[in-house]
Amino acid sequence: MARFRRRTCIILSLFILFICSLMMALKTLRPDRAVFGDPFGLDLLPELRQHKVHLETKPDMPNSVRDDSITNSKNIKSVAASSLKIPVVPEINMEELPSPNYNFHVFYYSWYGNPQFDGKYLHWNHPILPHWDPKIAKNYPEGDHIPPDDIGSNFYPELGTYSSRDPYIIETHMKQMRSASIGVVALSWYPLGSADDNGKSTDELVPAILDNAHKYNLKVTFHIEPYKNRDDHSMHKSIKYIIDKYGSHPAFYRYKTNTGRVLPMFYVYDSYLTKPETWANLLTASGPLSIRNTPYDGLFIALLVEEKHKQEIQRSGFDGIYTYFATNGFSYGSSHHNWAGLKAFCDSNSLLFIPSVGPGYIDTNVRPWNNHNTRNRVNGKYFETAFNAALQVRPDVISITSFNEWHEGTQIEKAVPKRTERIVYLDYQPHKPGVYLELTRKWSEKYSKEKEQWLA
Repeated sequence: MARFRRRTCIILSLFILFICSLMMALKTLRPDRAVFGDPFGLDLLPELRQHKVHLETKPDMPNSVRDDSITNSKNIKSVAASSLKIPVVPEINMEELPSPNYNFHVFYYSWYGNPQFDGKYLHWNHPILPHWDPKIAKNYPEGDHIPPDDIGSNFYPELGTYSSRDPYIIETHMKQMRSASIGVVALSWYPLGSADDNGKSTDELVPAILDNAHKYNLKVTFHIEPYKNRDDHSMHKSIKYIIDKYGSHPAFYRYKTNTGRVLPMFYVYDSYLTKPETWANLLTASGPLSIRNTPYDGLFIALLVEEKHKQEIQRSGFDGIYTYFATNGFSYGSSHHNWAGLKAFCDSNSLLFIPSVGPGYIDTNVRPWNNHNTRNRVNGKYFETAFNAALQVRPDVISITSFNEWHEGTQIEKAVPKRTERIVYLDYQPHKPGVYLELTRKWSEKYSKEKEQWLA
């Protein structure tokens, strides 16, 4: 009986030892940073790859602190690398990237937000816009999109529903632009404290954008949006503010004219909403608010939509025109077959002509009734056709609509396939996510070679 008890104790001891050894072995399989309840592999999800850090700017935070929190991206990244595990853009050899083409400008939007950085989604949750005719509007859905799976775009970004305040995102975007041989970022801009209907003020992001642009040898120009009460007086203040605050930054863009002057350039979106007489107060030498031949002089580029805008732009005192829309045939200005005539008009009136090319257009996730204006990408052929049309008129500058206007499907930023239970997003297949960056680089290099022949 005693022998039986000894055998039993030995077996139980061995069993307990086995269980303890097994538990220790299993524990070593868990990540060191894991705590009880951590879902394994969480960082692989697009949303949480956005860094698990909430850098929300508090409403009562002083401006100086707010600016520091955004512009000091190097400090943010050093903290990230050591403890917060924020992705850091790998160090790269600039010689591996193509040269920036400062005659290729791309329209860039910094209005996106997510809960990690902004406390809530901005723009990804864009509302579905109703048609102006109630009889038509009633046939379409209403309401806001619900990110991250349901966003206000027909495509889905490779970087997920990112925040434009994320230092990693800003640098990644600049790197993508440089990889496409783009030279100038045309930054959508509203005055400090103002914003579009679906976002919040982004002027405080400008220093970080300038810093990152400079790192990649890019330049930044300003695409001035039709903010509330925009007129000659407010524009005078805006131009003075931009030049005084950002004009000394090495990434601030200036264009050398045929007369040898080197001046800042400003794109003015929806310029036709303001009367020519009002613009003339600011943009002609005799105007009462004239900036001509002052430290705030510049090249002001008006948006041409209709043919009649040619004469209005000339009377206003603008220095050039651009066409913006990536929809061939949508407007007089965006129609490729009109570009030769527009270039001739500009040449005869000492104006710059800047055609805008785009990879396609689709906005039916925010304007479901606007399907007739969709322009299929045709696997890149639409984009290349637009570039070819632009090169035919030998412009001094080409603008690209856009780097990341996701709502209208004009982005060249990387996009990926995505499918949910009720949504199938468009993508760039059979090509890779970066195909439109590669096509931009191809045409940038082609433009540079052909321009050498034009000037020979």
